[in-house]
Amino acid sequence: IHTNIMCDKRDKELMKRVWDAVSEIFRFVIDIGGTISGEHGIGITKQSYLRIEKSRVEIDVYKKIKLLFDPMGIMNPGKIFT
Repeated sequence: IHTNIMCDKRDKELMKRVWDAVSEIFRFVIDIGGTISGEHGIGITKQSYLRIEKSRVEIDVYKKIKLLFDPMGIMNPGKIFT
């Protein structure tokens, strides 16, 4: 699912409410068996929700695959799996 809520990003209270709403949407989508990742993967902005959608085992598999293809950590360094 893609969430795009238009708002004034300078308003800190409003941004907190927006992120609370987005979190609620993401949790609902996951609870009903959906996914929060788009066609391009989880993305940096949704990284903190990865552990809600994927099990520890799945995340470990992702990390092992990343290590297999990028043993020196030079591909997309500092992103989701480092």
